Amino acid sequence: MKYKDGEYQLLVNEVVHWIRIEGSLNKTVPLVIIHGGPGGNHYVFERAAGPKLAKERTVIYYEQRGCGRSDLPHSEDAYSINLLIKDFYCLLEQLGIKKVDVLGYSFGGELALEIALAYQEIINKIVLSAPSLMFSNTVLKTQIQGFKTIGSSKFLERMEMVLSQNLPLKEKWEQVWALADSKLVDRFLFEGQQIAKYNRQLWEESGLTNTGKMMKALHMNPPSKPLEKRLYQIKHQTLILTGKHDRNTGLKISNIIKQELSNSKLEIFENSAHFPDLEEEKKFVAATLDFLR
Repeated sequence: MKYKDGEYQLLVNEVVHWIRIEGSLNKTVPLVIIHGGPGGNHYVFERAAGPKLAKERTVIYYEQRGCGRSDLPHSEDAYSINLLIKDFYCLLEQLGIKKVDVLGYSFGGELALEIALAYQEIINKIVLSAPSLMFSNTVLKTQIQGFKTIGSSKFLERMEMVLSQNLPLKEKWEQVWALADSKLVDRFLFEGQQIAKYNRQLWEESGLTNTGKMMKALHMNPPSKPLEKRLYQIKHQTLILTGKHDRNTGLKISNIIKQELSNSKLEIFENSAHFPDLEEEKKFVAATLDFLR
């Protein structure tokens, strides 16, 4: 690898991407961290679990096109799974890297699997934290059910009014999310509200926001064949880390992925919801490092 520790701006497929490298002196197979969202960033991860991983591994963060500290693409619809896969491959070429481990969280886990399918030879091991299958109705149903378990009586009443309408599931799901305020979203994503508060402080400190453009574009242009139907082709060693109380992507999704990946292991975090890397950070880091050694 020709790059050392530090932050970089690399032009990849006509979009300037933000990169950060940490732990290069470890000289391990690089561990590329793939963030979620879609449309998220690494600001929290690089201040929590990330530095602990970098004590032992060479860690590479990059933020996807139009996300975080990377530039917006030339067009609002210049997002697709195939483009994100191509960006990843071209990024590694620029960095002079032939083989990587990947750690994808939430949507980043889904993208990691898509990359492994497209470029099997460049992926060594895969770590998935609370992975999603965003084009599956199972995720929409999981999230709706998740809100049912934590909503106030007033919220549940309004939610039932939405669900009783004769609308497609995706429209109902969008309306349910529109009802949720920040406090409810924190309860949805986290078991421990002190951790939720810390997470939200970092979100605010970062000044980075999710524009929603990637999510919208990806839903307008989904893969021709659902990822769920292609997972069986992935033979890489894979570790799945999922919170027992995950209301966002849920154990059901992790179990689907585990069932389809012949060389995978699922580890459940008893005290976590969607972010075991924050709620059970020490265990998360230990499990990841043990797997990668």
